[in-house]
Amino acid sequence: MNNQSMEIRIEKNPTQQRLKELGISHWPIWEKEVSKFDWHYPEEETCYLLEGEAIISSANNKPIRIVQGDLVVFPKGLSCQWEIVKKVKKHYKIG
Repeated sequence: MNNQSMEIRIEKNPTQQRLKELGISHWPIWEKEVSKFDWHYPEEETCYLLEGEAIISSANNKPIRIVQGDLVVFPKGLSCQWEIVKKVKKHYKIG
């Protein structure tokens, strides 16, 4: 896979209309306290941060900071490290 396909995409503060179109309010919620851990995405995952802040590092990307209000797409096959700086609460959808 090329690096382009491993790019984490972030949409800052999507509109309420966009969130409604995606059906985010019906997605499950995941919460995690301040911590650091490795993670692998076997499928693409889209998430919307309701609260918190994390730094995501991977071999293919510069570390990126995600915060409340970010809509984030993690590509299928990405291996990364999460560093949760402030407790995270997010809606997520796999696939």
